[in-house]
Amino acid sequence: MKTFFKYLFFGLITLILLLQKANSEEKIKIGLIIPLSGEYKEIGESILKSVRLAINKINDQNLIIVPKDTKSNPEVTLKVSKELYNDGIKIILGPVFNNSSIYLDELKEVTFLSFTNKINNNPNNVISAGVNAISQINTIKKFQKLNGLERSIFLIPNSDYKQEIENAIKKTKIN
Repeated sequence: MKTFFKYLFFGLITLILLLQKANSEEKIKIGLIIPLSGEYKEIGESILKSVRLAINKINDQNLIIVPKDTKSNPEVTLKVSKELYNDGIKIILGPVFNNSSIYLDELKEVTFLSFTNKINNNPNNVISAGVNAISQINTIKKFQKLNGLERSIFLIPNSDYKQEIENAIKKTKIN
């Protein structure tokens, strides 16, 4: 899990640095909103450790990460995101969970790179960076093609993800 977050973060930071003037003397501040307390504290701490590893690997003194605790609460997530925005930060990594992003459309000037894999009902300024159902089904399609398979059977649990999986199956037109 740490390795996944480390590579995901490293890739996102590299992209951001390329898009912004990486050679400038100006400091680049990026927010990080994760649960550092409460039920999902371990996940937040794992992400924070991964981010620190990636920052050490990038080794750019102009890059500053500003972490904030969301407590996995949508209201707290909005509050700490506003604090980051008021400090001049317009790119924020997080939140971890989709339900924490429900109020983030209030900060239209900020781009959020969320760790969630859910893509349904996200505000326009939230980009899901996790592995979602569409990317997973596209991988299955590639596997089918490589192995000469013509059909797949999906057993979909009756859960919160049912609609997302069904939509992904329709969009990818998998057999």
